Amino acid sequence: MFGKRGNEDGSRAKPEFRPPAPVAPSAGVALAAPPPPVVEARTPAAPARRPVEAPPLAPEPRRAPRERSESYYDTKSQVFSALIDTIDLSQLAKLDPDSAREEIRDIVNDIIAIKNFAMSISEQEELLEDICNDVLGYGPLEPLLARDDIADIMVNGAKQVFIEVNGKVEQTGIRFRDNQQLLNICQRIVSQVGRRVDESSPICDARLPDGSRVNVIAPPLSIDGTALTIRKFKKDKLTLDQLVRFGAISPEGAEVLKIIGRVRCNVIISGGTGSGKTTLLNCLTNYVDRDERVITCEDSAELQLQQPHVVRLETRPPNLEGEGEVTMRDLVKNCLRMRPERIIVGEVRGPEVFDLLQAMNTGHDGSMGTIHSNSPRECLNRIESMIAMGGYTLPQKTVREIVVGSVDIIIQAARLRDGSRRITHVTEVIGMEGDVIITQDLILYNIKGEDASGRLLGEHVSTGIGRPHFWDRARYYGEEQRLATALEAMEKRAD
Repeated sequence: MFGKRGNEDGSRAKPEFRPPAPVAPSAGVALAAPPPPVVEARTPAAPARRPVEAPPLAPEPRRAPRERSESYYDTKSQVFSALIDTIDLSQLAKLDPDSAREEIRDIVNDIIAIKNFAMSISEQEELLEDICNDVLGYGPLEPLLARDDIADIMVNGAKQVFIEVNGKVEQTGIRFRDNQQLLNICQRIVSQVGRRVDESSPICDARLPDGSRVNVIAPPLSIDGTALTIRKFKKDKLTLDQLVRFGAISPEGAEVLKIIGRVRCNVIISGGTGSGKTTLLNCLTNYVDRDERVITCEDSAELQLQQPHVVRLETRPPNLEGEGEVTMRDLVKNCLRMRPERIIVGEVRGPEVFDLLQAMNTGHDGSMGTIHSNSPRECLNRIESMIAMGGYTLPQKTVREIVVGSVDIIIQAARLRDGSRRITHVTEVIGMEGDVIITQDLILYNIKGEDASGRLLGEHVSTGIGRPHFWDRARYYGEEQRLATALEAMEKRAD
């Protein structure tokens, strides 16, 4: 069909290959449907494993992916060059993905037969899948993206690919042929959301179609080749009930969090990198009433709200002329004119925190955001610092009064040294005493020790606060009895 030729007597022949033009395996091949091809290696997908939030008590030993030999890459380069020389890409682009994959496999099989490459059946199957992924997918990233047990994919140049599984980082046997291939893949990913990465713009945040967060930093800033980091999203959205099963929060603590989301408390989720802030934010949004209008503001759209009335906003970087940038602060300020009932900011990093606080304090109860910090008290200090970054010259006491009048709850998430994620604090912001913000902890996570496998053991306990500061709000929404029951059950468990 595509580029296949017949014999002079009219019989069907295998593809006839003229000496291929010097096509580097890393060269992109423009297809009508994204993504364009790039050559790289592939490792067969591994079976799905347990969610990363719940490291198993006794992790099964994992076999390191098999390293591909140089002869494999040489063979693949020759087959790929012959394929590009033979196939009609304009016709291939008209096919659906399954048909296009079958067509490529047919031609590659013909190439292998004509070239008489010495390959086993399993090696030939690996090569077929690799080249199909090169032309139609994300190359060596495809098997990693297909695995639901991987939390992060970290590519440090062409020769090193690491993944995080069950909270632990391990190196894979996957590699790219060279740094140009890696950069081509990064360009294809970011171009799908209208962004670019090159020498003039070497840092880029983007996302995959499934919402997975992507960060690219390219040379000359990344000295040893392009660095690509993908924070994968699970196919199935996690819920608080699942977090309970993983041990991230106790059943009674989860009940308190459900009530917090239901009664429209203003919530800041605090935590370090990889602590599960976005996952927890997604879980809390499950308890937003379905008739509420929710507007989200993010650098890279990754929140997965299930409500029917959601408006998703995303920032935009400047164009080649340095114009057209839309910042997070622009989005937050604009969404105040869009009649929101709740505003959710994916991650607060700068002066936009002031606009979020103003929104929380002026009728948009139930708004939420995440902040990078290591404790509830540090979270409050970070908020003050970010307000100062905006150039505001307000007195310190005034800033703190704004914070106290805006934030109701700080939920602290942490990634512990055994790789597990835990909610370590549920803390109320209750007022001021002089110039000092007063907080009180409702729930704490106490570490008691570790088991023989190095897994940390602990429990969530109530601090004995019988009536939280948001008790009246819970009563207004008819949730005071559930709240009292959850807190009492947590105290009994601690006793």
